[in-house]
Amino acid sequence: MKITEKEFLDKINAHKGIIYKVSRMYFDEPEDREDLFQEIIFQLWKSVDSFKGNSQFSSWMYRVALNTAIVFYKKQRKRIGTTADLKTEPVAPKDYDGVKDKQLGYFYKAIRQLDKIDKALILLYIEGYSGKEIAETLGLSETNTRVKTNRVKKQLKEIIKTEGYEF
Repeated sequence: MKITEKEFLDKINAHKGIIYKVSRMYFDEPEDREDLFQEIIFQLWKSVDSFKGNSQFSSWMYRVALNTAIVFYKKQRKRIGTTADLKTEPVAPKDYDGVKDKQLGYFYKAIRQLDKIDKALILLYIEGYSGKEIAETLGLSETNTRVKTNRVKKQLKEIIKTEGYEF
């Protein structure tokens, strides 16, 4: 399926929340999230010609984003410590809610403790995808998707409880 540059950019803008969530799921630091965000967009552009239109664009986008994040994360882990001394404190936007941001940070820390399939599954679940869409995206059966979703939700609750995260 051929997509023009404008159509691509429109679709990216319509679904950029997906890229942000995937980036947040893998990294705490804003600089790392931004680097991953840009890498995902680059990989989406490089592989847009492989989108056949057999699924929703957003489902395909999730697959590319998650695969890119996994590869990028592995590369970044090899470079640990190279930018630790360059940290600066970001300036919070006017509508910043520190409590919600802290809670979201705890939630994403808990998600990072899951394996890669469970991370992807819970991200798609949170995004509101149906069991069928999640199954298609991850290559699972619908029944397995429902079972795994319930297990992952319980696992996240346990991680949050065990880690003592405050909500």
